[in-house]
Amino acid sequence: MSYQFTIIVPVFNEEDNLLRVETELLAYTKIATKATKILLVNDGSTDNSQAIIETICQRNPEFNFISFKQNRGLSAAIKAGFDYADTPLLGYIDSDLQTAPSDFNLLLAHIEDYDLVTGVRANRKDKFVKNMSSKIANGIRRTFTHDGMDDTGCPLKVIKTDYAKRIPMFKGLHRFLPAMILLQHGKITQIPVQHFPRIAGQAKFGLRNRLIGPLVDCFAYVWMKKKYINYEIAKRN
Repeated sequence: MSYQFTIIVPVFNEEDNLLRVETELLAYTKIATKATKILLVNDGSTDNSQAIIETICQRNPEFNFISFKQNRGLSAAIKAGFDYADTPLLGYIDSDLQTAPSDFNLLLAHIEDYDLVTGVRANRKDKFVKNMSSKIANGIRRTFTHDGMDDTGCPLKVIKTDYAKRIPMFKGLHRFLPAMILLQHGKITQIPVQHFPRIAGQAKFGLRNRLIGPLVDCFAYVWMKKKYINYEIAKRN
């Protein structure tokens, strides 16, 4: 099959969620508007995640995996997915499945006109502290980046692969994907998507890395914006 769309799924100690990931993403491939495959990126899990991942990939040709030697963080897992994707389009979803794979079709409907389409979590089902810290962090980020995005932390995105591969990822910059597309003079938009409470496993981010981390990363982004190299080839032989 000639695939057009790769869904990147970072995994860190999600053994309780992975069979549901298999079920829901496999179901999505049956209704996807683009021929879809899934890349599971094991970010150095210390539980039974790797064994489950290998079993999933053995029985489903749509699933592939890469596995880190040790935990490197969400930005590294997403970057590895960008590096290994070989389809014109790629997407990203968290393995806790607090967003619905079926909503990828909502984002894909707009990708012809944009270079990144991100979800906005409507009626978020998180606890009050998590919701408030995310709102504050998003407000800080918008002040620095002027990207116009309301919810860059939403773990449901579609990006044109050639743009994604040119993003110079650093730790924490997964929150700045729309802004990094703007640095390439790309076009971005946001679409409301469903949101659900976490059913199993543990959240990997706390108050500190939802507020302090993004603030520090904003200064890194400002530095990068001044130094960023962007070019377009006019002619080649």
